[in-house]
Amino acid sequence: MTENNKNLKIIKQNKLSWAPMVILVAGICCLLWGSAFPCIKIGYSLFKIESGDTASQILFAGVRFALAGLMVVLFFGIINKRIILPSCPAKIATLSWFQTILQYVPFYIGLAHTTGVKSSIINGSAVFVTILVSCLVFGQEKLTGKKIFGSILGFFGIVIVNLVGNGVDLHISFLGEGFILISTLSSAFSSSFIKKFSKDTDVVMLSGYQFLFGGIIMTFLGYIIGGRLYSVSYNSWILLVYMGFISAAAYTLWSILLKYNPVSRISVYKFMNPIFGVLLSFLFLQEKSQMGWQTLVALGLVSAGIYVVNTGDK
Repeated sequence: MTENNKNLKIIKQNKLSWAPMVILVAGICCLLWGSAFPCIKIGYSLFKIESGDTASQILFAGVRFALAGLMVVLFFGIINKRIILPSCPAKIATLSWFQTILQYVPFYIGLAHTTGVKSSIINGSAVFVTILVSCLVFGQEKLTGKKIFGSILGFFGIVIVNLVGNGVDLHISFLGEGFILISTLSSAFSSSFIKKFSKDTDVVMLSGYQFLFGGIIMTFLGYIIGGRLYSVSYNSWILLVYMGFISAAAYTLWSILLKYNPVSRISVYKFMNPIFGVLLSFLFLQEKSQMGWQTLVALGLVSAGIYVVNTGDK
C-alpha cells in the first residue's frame, strides 16, 4: 500500500465522516471557497474587467482553472515521482463540463451582476440541490423527510436574503442571481459524478485534468470573443495564482472526501461556504449594507437546514 493510500484512510466511509480530520479538511476547503467570492471581485478590479465584459470574465476564469489543473498535475506528479497521464477521456470531459465550464462561466458572470454576500448565500443552496440530485437523479442514497425539511429551511434562507426594506426584492436579475443558481445546479451534478467516477478512477487525475481541459476551453472561448486581461501590477497575477491554488487544493481534497463518504454527509459541510463568503466579503469588499438582519436570518436558516439534513439518515 502506498503512502498516499494510507493517508486516505483518515477520510474513510461511514462514521468517520464526523472524524476531526474530515471536519478539518472540509473546513479548509470551505474557507478557500469562501475566499473566492471577494477575490473574484478584487480580480475584476485589478484586471480592469467591467461587469458587462462577459468575454474577459470567461477568459479570467479560464486562466485560473488552467493554472489549477497544472498545479494538481505537477504537484502530485512530483510527490509520486512520475508523470500523471490522463485516462478515461469521457469522464474527464463530463467533469470538465459540469464542474468547471457550466459551473463557473455562469458563476463569474453572475457574480459581476450581484453582491459577493448575496452570491455566497445563494451558492450555499448547493448543499440542498446536491442532496436532491444525489438522491433523486443518481439514486446514490435515500431521500428522507429530514433531508426534505432541511432543504426547505435552506430555501427560505435564500428567499430571506433577497428581502429589501420591508418587502421581497422581486427584481432578481437573470444575469446575476439566475446565473448563480445555474452554477449551483451544475455543481450539484458534478458532486454526484465525482462520487460515481471515483469508484474505479483516480480522483486526483480527474481533478487535475478536468480543470486543465475545462480551463483551456474557457480561456480559448473568452479570448476569441474579445476577452482581454489588462494589468501592470504584479499583485493581480499573484491573486490569479492564488485563485488557481484555491481550486487545485479545495476541489482535489473535496473529491477525495466524496470518494470515501456519502455525498450528503460531505456536502453538508458546505454550509461554511456562505458563512466564510459573508465574513470575507464584509472584510475585503466593505459590503456593509448586506450585513443586516436579512443576512443573519438567512445564515441561521441555512445552518439549521444543514444540521437537519446531516441527521437525515438517523
